Amino acid sequence: MDGTVLIADDDRTIRTVLTQALTRAGCRVHATGSLAQLLRWVEEGRGDLVITDVMMPDGNGIDMIPAIRKARPDLPVIVISAQNTIVTAIRATEAAAFDYLPKPFDLPDLMARAGQALSRRLRKSDPAPAPAVPETGADPALPLIGHAPAMQNLFRMVARVLNADLPVMIAGEAGVGKTVVARSFHDLSDRREAGFVVLTSADLSEETIHGTADRAQGGTLLIEDPAGFDAAAQARLIGMIEAWEVGPGRNLMPRLISTTGPDPQADVASGRLRADLYYRLAGVTVTVPPLRARLDDIPPLARHLLARAAAQGLPLRTLSEGAAALIRAYPFPGNVRELENLMRRLALTAAAAEITEAETRAALAESSPIVPPAAVAAPAAAMAASPAVTPLGEPANMRLAQSVEMHLQRYFDLHGDDLPPPGLYDRILREIEKPLLEIALDATGGNQLRCADLLGINRNTLRKKLTDLNIEVTRRRKLM
Repeated sequence: MDGTVLIADDDRTIRTVLTQALTRAGCRVHATGSLAQLLRWVEEGRGDLVITDVMMPDGNGIDMIPAIRKARPDLPVIVISAQNTIVTAIRATEAAAFDYLPKPFDLPDLMARAGQALSRRLRKSDPAPAPAVPETGADPALPLIGHAPAMQNLFRMVARVLNADLPVMIAGEAGVGKTVVARSFHDLSDRREAGFVVLTSADLSEETIHGTADRAQGGTLLIEDPAGFDAAAQARLIGMIEAWEVGPGRNLMPRLISTTGPDPQADVASGRLRADLYYRLAGVTVTVPPLRARLDDIPPLARHLLARAAAQGLPLRTLSEGAAALIRAYPFPGNVRELENLMRRLALTAAAAEITEAETRAALAESSPIVPPAAVAAPAAAMAASPAVTPLGEPANMRLAQSVEMHLQRYFDLHGDDLPPPGLYDRILREIEKPLLEIALDATGGNQLRCADLLGINRNTLRKKLTDLNIEVTRRRKLM
């Protein structure tokens, strides 16, 4: 790796670690805790790459990017930030940052991206001028925050396609915040001044369809669960889209966003969703992960929800360490919606300013119709020391086959008298295979040879599966 890197971060430890890593890789490094000093270096012509934090003592790193690009249009900027929100990711992208990484970040991942930025810089590829960075205080109904890789991937995907005209399908379990993602697409896009219309099957009757089309023109049309529409409503929806596509109002066609369950292709296979409608709506598909796939995000998300509840008039509360550990170990089958309801209930019922572990355990035991009582029975301290219960709620001494059987039975039970959609065998195998590989990679520090040995498969087989399942491999060294 060759080139000069300018680092701006008010954390001395991060400056030291990055300086050492980049120097060992062959770079020359200048590091500062001041954005003003960073800009002076840029204006003096120093540097082939900038790595900057967002929140600095003398300003905001993203707000500095237009000035950097005015002085040096071809100088790439990588943004790193502890503000792990969708707004940060979008603002960094709209400011034409080369890349954005959340803190704590994977050092090898950052080094790889720095190498890519330096390589492009040395090829003298000049990017287009940066657009203005919109200031936004957007606070969606359920906040989109999170450091987990799955959430960061979601943020990046939203940022990339934010102002494209492609239709977007948002997939995920109930309660994960799909409508919030849809609202973020609208509120943070260049359509924000136009209407945001939520479409239900009732809006597709012969009497109301034309009014729905008029209200959505030029804005965003959110189609909630199109697989739940009857055949006549789906046909009318296709007709409405076709009228926009070929009619005189084409330039006023709204951005189409739809929400579905976690497997929309299963809805097509079962006949619940017309294939031609699916292909019209799924220009790009983004998946919102369930809370159990991002356990470390749960305590900060819970604190955010408590703060917002206080802003809405509920008593101001904080979480004790025991309460935070307990909710982190809980599976939250209702996802963010269930977590929000839990935090609001605890804000109202807690005896003191700090919510205790006992109060949290009691609230969890009352609220969950699905998770066995054992999931919230053990003290959080005991969980941390020697888990009596797994994060998914089954006893620690349960055999793997019993655990799988329990969750499969729960899946069937959730469908009531109906059967799950066809294609269950392949779907279950796919659902199990991806998390198995991800967990095995985490356990082996991203070492593919050790991971293949652990799984008992050939390394080439592992690589093919990682590619097929779109699993990103990084060395799991965290920089705090």
